[in-house]
This record gives sequence, C-alpha cells and structure tokens, in this order.
Amino acid sequence: MANTAQARKRARQAVQQNLYNSSQRSTLRTAIKVARKAITGGDKAAAAVILQNSMSVIDRIADKKIIHKNKAARHKSRLNAALKSLAP
Repeated sequence: MANTAQARKRARQAVQQNLYNSSQRSTLRTAIKVARKAITGGDKAAAAVILQNSMSVIDRIADKKIIHKNKAARHKSRLNAALKSLAP
C-alpha cells in the first residue's frame, strides 16, 4: 500500500489511466476486426474506405503511446497486404 500522499495520488491516477488505456486498446482491436471483416467481405472499394478509417484509429492510438509505433506499423502493413491480395 502507498505510504505517502504522493504515492496514494499516483495509485489513484494509475487506476484512471489504466481504464482509459484499456478502452483505447479495445477501440484499436475493434477497428482491426472491422477492417478484417470488410476485407474478407470481398468488396475492395468498401474495404479500402473502412481500412482508411481503421488506419487513422491505429495511428491515433500509437501517437498516444498506448501501443508501440512498430506494432501499429505491423498492423497497418498486414491489413494493407490483405487488402491488396483481393481481386480487383
């Protein structure tokens, strides 16, 4: 348990920050799932629009340092490769 006022405050802040970061990670996972579903749907034009929105979410969360920038780049690269593999 925290012994000083500063440590107690940091513990309270950590709980709030954990809730915020968890919700942001959930948003990220949802965006990736939506993009994957759109790609497997087969409509390349619609999937491209959804992928653009998903990449925006991925970048935003990486900028906040909730996930590492390389992880964000990996997700974006794999989604882009999956979209390009669709027949036109």
